[in-house]
Amino acid sequence: MLRHALEAHGHSVIEARDEPEAVQALRTTRPGVVLSDLRLPQGDGFGVLRAAKELDPELPVVVMTAYSTVQDAVKAIKEGALDFLAKPVDPDHLLLMVERALSQRRMATENILLKEELASRRGAPQIIGEDAKLKQVTISLHRAAATDATVLLEGESGTGKELFARALHALSPRADGPFVAINCAAIPETLLETELFGHEKGAFTGAATRKPGKFEMAHRGTLFLDEIGDLPLSLQAKILRALEEKRFERLGGTVSLQVDVRVVAATNRHLKAAVAARQFREDLYFRLSVFPITIPPLRERLGDILMLAKYFIERFSRDLKKKPLTLAPSAIQELQAYRWPGNVRELQNCIERAVILTEGETIHARHLNLSFRDTVPTPPVNEGPWAQIDLSGTLAEVSRRVLTELERRKIEQTLKDAGGNRGRAAEMLQVSYKTLMTKLREYGLEG
Repeated sequence: MLRHALEAHGHSVIEARDEPEAVQALRTTRPGVVLSDLRLPQGDGFGVLRAAKELDPELPVVVMTAYSTVQDAVKAIKEGALDFLAKPVDPDHLLLMVERALSQRRMATENILLKEELASRRGAPQIIGEDAKLKQVTISLHRAAATDATVLLEGESGTGKELFARALHALSPRADGPFVAINCAAIPETLLETELFGHEKGAFTGAATRKPGKFEMAHRGTLFLDEIGDLPLSLQAKILRALEEKRFERLGGTVSLQVDVRVVAATNRHLKAAVAARQFREDLYFRLSVFPITIPPLRERLGDILMLAKYFIERFSRDLKKKPLTLAPSAIQELQAYRWPGNVRELQNCIERAVILTEGETIHARHLNLSFRDTVPTPPVNEGPWAQIDLSGTLAEVSRRVLTELERRKIEQTLKDAGGNRGRAAEMLQVSYKTLMTKLREYGLEG
């Protein structure tokens, strides 16, 4: 009767006849709420309650009991039950209590993610631009959002990959579920596994309590794996299994947990090259790139630079309680001439600094501090290459500019000599493949 009443209102119900069956069901499924009678043919509701809390302390449990044993229900609440229902159960009361329990469950998950969500959302730029390449990305994003396919966002650092991942989540049927992000490059390898999959109490020294991982927290939502190219090989097999089977074990655990998660991955590396260099598993690459989307760098969206700059000026002027500032012609020229190796993130930081430094109502070229432009003016005839060097600033600044430009040109020329083969270029330059990839990203030579 209870199952029919709940299913009639759109809930999925898993039944168990006694405590052993209930414990087994708890270990193999992920219920949003547990409803248990206190008296069972084998075991009792207290055992179900303890098993539920052992698996997940935040899992809401509602117990049922007869009027004559309400005292037992009070005892269950003291042990962690959310509430109790007196039998015979009123279906309307039951539905209200289940909705309350599910709401509490959602709030518990949201509270865990609140600080991370707030930090990542605060100040995040909108997707702004009218470039044809950007519009094509938006079209692909809408198409991918309608499916549950794994999406791989490729693009240089600063192009806004997390922003596109959030847009994908918001457009998908999972929009009401959690969006959980983790940067695979920002967390030490020794801690990354427990961050992704969680750990059991006592799994290692200092593990005083059970901790849910990002996969669990993203249940029925979207998990964003940023910088997936930096994922250690030792973890790639476990990620692959979690993607294919939707199952995993917490660190130190023996119970296989099932999750319903849509994965969006992002990288600023060429994963095909990493696969060829045996730095990334080929099977994981194919599993991640079911629906690849490449985000264009800012230097390929020249028409959007001024639009983005004006948006950031308005935003930072408002944040700093300044009058809206305008761009001087010299500043506009500087913005459009610079190649923006750091893409939109670099432009955002540049404009924020300029707004802070500007004392009047106009932002001039000097406020932008774009002293590392990779566009060099044509030298006057017979003045030689030294006429091209910007000698402004201190000796250290001039030296750094010259060395940076020489290094960039040398890498660019060597890549041409190697026919675009990065492994060969690294050998010719006598640097490691990883160092070369870092330099390519730094100088915007990845394309």
